[in-house]
Amino acid sequence: MDPRSEVLLRQAELFRGPLLIAGPAPDGLLGQLPEAHGWSWHAGDQALLDSRFPGRCHYGTEVPEVAFDAAVIFLPKSRELANYLLTALASRLAGKALFLVGEKRGGIEGAAKQLKALGHARKLDSARHCQLWQVSIEQAPPAPVLTDLAQRFELALEEGPLQVVSLPGVFSHGRLDRGTALLLQHLDQLPTGKVLDFGCGAGVLGAIVKRRYPQSEVTLLDVDAFAVASSRLTLAANGLQGVVLSGDGIDAAPVELDVILSNPPFHTGVHTDYRAVENLLAKSREHLRNGGEMRLVANTFLRYKPLIEAALGNCEMRVEDQGFRIYQARRQ
Repeated sequence: MDPRSEVLLRQAELFRGPLLIAGPAPDGLLGQLPEAHGWSWHAGDQALLDSRFPGRCHYGTEVPEVAFDAAVIFLPKSRELANYLLTALASRLAGKALFLVGEKRGGIEGAAKQLKALGHARKLDSARHCQLWQVSIEQAPPAPVLTDLAQRFELALEEGPLQVVSLPGVFSHGRLDRGTALLLQHLDQLPTGKVLDFGCGAGVLGAIVKRRYPQSEVTLLDVDAFAVASSRLTLAANGLQGVVLSGDGIDAAPVELDVILSNPPFHTGVHTDYRAVENLLAKSREHLRNGGEMRLVANTFLRYKPLIEAALGNCEMRVEDQGFRIYQARRQ
């Protein structure tokens, strides 16, 4: 069981009534708290929890419409997302309790300071390298409007500016990361047809490909509900059409693709996690048509070339710059 869940269960008497758990780990916690519901924005976690506890975990970017007398937030990596969750849940809990649990390495002590703006906060427990905090909501804040919290910025491109819309919690929130910036310089001579932007984030790659190759059918895929919502906003802001999917990795992607583009993730929260990208590389052959191409950017310390060669039989390093490499391979 996740150590954060273990810390909660040390204080199980506090969580016996109707409870909403935001960002729960995909473990057996809901089974120990029969009146609890979960709120997840990670498609993989949601699928696991829904298979074990049908109807008790709700996926999306908004507070689910279930009754609860208290709420627990599993502290996310993103401070902006934590702020949104705190405000969104506190707005529903006037005179009631809101709990925050997280790992020390994840910044729980700093995040707990934000609770003081909501009421009297106190630390309840410290164990398993985690802490559990509680605040009694003295004055509920107004419910936040998620789109009002979006960061909007413009990319200056040769074909004209691109408007990017990034919601809290999305990778590289409010800015273009260096890896994607490098990949954008090497989108020349892409095959046209069915294109996948894997791990789409705010939708930068997918939007630019659709604008440069309007005849292509572009699909954007991400595991995170906030990224999916951001990509849809980015496409709409630029008058572009694309299919945006929520799913846990390459298994959720279409097949017979002509192109897979990616700046693939290798973190889950504060932890390193290569499963999604290793699965992408291993199964790329199943999703590309014959002659289809994969082009991705990765940090130089990530040894992806042998994995790509094992899957597709070939791999070219197109460029290395500023700590990143761009790999290109074709299904033969």
